[in-house]
Amino acid sequence: MLGIVGKKVNQTQKFLEDGTRIPVTQVSTGGNVVVSLKTSDKDSYNAVQIGFGIRKNFNKAILGHTKKAGMEKPSRFLREIRVWNTDESPLPEIGSQIKAEDVLKPGDIVDVTGKSKGKGYAGVVKRHHFKGGPRTHGQSDRERAPGSIGQTTTPGRVYKGKRMAGRMGNTKATLKNLVVIDVSGDDVFIKGLVPGSLNSLVVIRKTGESKKFVPLYKEISEEEKVSAVPKGEEKSLEKPATIEDTEKSTEAIENTSQSLEAKPEASSGKTAEEENKEKKSSEARSGSAGEEEENAS
Repeated sequence: MLGIVGKKVNQTQKFLEDGTRIPVTQVSTGGNVVVSLKTSDKDSYNAVQIGFGIRKNFNKAILGHTKKAGMEKPSRFLREIRVWNTDESPLPEIGSQIKAEDVLKPGDIVDVTGKSKGKGYAGVVKRHHFKGGPRTHGQSDRERAPGSIGQTTTPGRVYKGKRMAGRMGNTKATLKNLVVIDVSGDDVFIKGLVPGSLNSLVVIRKTGESKKFVPLYKEISEEEKVSAVPKGEEKSLEKPATIEDTEKSTEAIENTSQSLEAKPEASSGKTAEEENKEKKSSEARSGSAGEEEENAS
């Protein structure tokens, strides 16, 4: 299989491993079912008809077409994807589910087809990027005019395909050479923007692989870091000491030094009350001894 059908879900931005910021379109591809197969023997070409979504209102003809795939309700959209070489990519079985991981991978080059947004009735400047007429020399009403649309008597008509004002958008549009950035489950992330509004149908066809692909940047959790490191080198992943840790350690050192200074000397084993009593008694003895000396003199 070289293609898959999906729904345009979101437009956002991502970062690559080299730091480049890129626009990304998210496409949901859940619910791709093989409804029927086209073979070269019967239909003169090889293709896979894929069903996407669920149809609410249907008739017996549509129901009979999807019964072969074992579906209770028919698909809302049916799209064919050509298979040019059945040897490299064999045809899948009818009724089988197609997953995005089986078709696409990061680095694939794809063409995305969708229905462009409708812009309504537009002039030639907006629709075909005409330059318009000059603003000066009396051309006050010719600034966004289309100008001449043909010649004179010969050929005497306007050629088919002449670019003029008209309805713009709401047509089939294909953007080529887009790159798949990531595939996670049913979601495909494509670099750049794809045609169509949100929740519109898009068809993704693989055309090649990019040789200069840069993968998407992904944050690695601590558990993945530890599991990726070989045994014996876990110490290198320990967190470095922060400013708060150093402040706490200095406070602890200061508290221990103050407590050491406050402790009594050399294992006296006496309490603070006993030491106070001894100081008072020694002071009283010294005072009585001084009075006796004065009396003797």
